[in-house]
Formats: sequence, structure tokens, C-alpha cells
Amino acid sequence: MPSYLTAPPHRPGPGRRSLLAGAAGVASAALLTGCTAGSGADGRASAARRLRARAAEDSTELLGRYDAVLAAHPSLAGRLGPLRAEVKRHAEAFAEGRAPASASPSASGRGAAAPSASASPSVPSDPEKAVTGLAKAERELADRRGAALVDAPPAEARLLASVAAAGAAHAYLLTEGDK
Repeated sequence: MPSYLTAPPHRPGPGRRSLLAGAAGVASAALLTGCTAGSGADGRASAARRLRARAAEDSTELLGRYDAVLAAHPSLAGRLGPLRAEVKRHAEAFAEGRAPASASPSASGRGAAAPSASASPSVPSDPEKAVTGLAKAERELADRRGAALVDAPPAEARLLASVAAAGAAHAYLLTEGDK
């Protein structure tokens, strides 16, 4: 009889396939719901601008959290650096195609409030608690982005779904990465 290798022990938490399946599900939902969003070209363009502005603001705020943790705990640079770089790319992707802040009164109003909102968040002195806080922020933002897919225009829904899936993966890596 041939001998068969046994499967490696299962690690706690979702596996790679589960994460990919979840990302595919989020993307599918985005494609299905994104096609019905908006009522006219002006409404869709306006909704797209608002969604991109909010998403860029959220990514920029998350980037600030990464920066604060890295400033407080430089030893985490190897672990957090790649994730921070991804968050920065997300902010840049959402910022593409947006009108400058001075072109819109609501955007400039948010821009004026941004310095106080993006002031350095408090960072726990324990590095693992700081990483746990980042994981929580990533998870919450991914959840909000997933919920926003229902009303997102198609192009923005695809981007939002992709970034939401990446955020969920970041949260997993931050909580399970060293186990």
C-alpha cells in the first residue's frame, strides 16, 4: 500500500483560500450592486467624488495611525512597513480623479478639519497592543468599505472592494502574522 502524507496541522483563523474567497465575494457584490447605483451622469459623478474623497480621507487617517505606531515603536518597521506602503497606495488610488480640495466647499471644509482629525493618535507603549490597535482599525475600515459597496458606482465599487479585501487581509496579518 502506498503511504500518504498527512495534512499539516490546521492553523487557527481563516486560511489563504478563505481570504481569497472572501475577497472574491466582496468583489462580486461590488459588481452586482455597483451597476444600479446613481440616477444620471451628474448624480453618479457626484457620488463617485464623495466616495473617493471619504475613502482617501479614511486611508490617510489609517496611514497616520501606521506612522504614529512606527514613530513610537521603530522596531516594528520590518513588520509594518509593507502594510503601511499598501495603505499609502490605497490613499493615492482613491485620490486619483478627485477635484482639488479648493474646488469644492465641502471638501475644503473637510480639509480644514483634517489636521485635528489626523493629529497623532495615542499609541500604547506595548508594541503588541499598538499592533492590535492597527489591526482593529484595519478591520473596522474594511467593514465600513464593504458596507459602502451597496451605494458605490461601478468603478469605485471595484476599487473599494479591492481595498476592503486588502484591509481585511492586513487585519489578519497583523493579528495572526507571528503565530
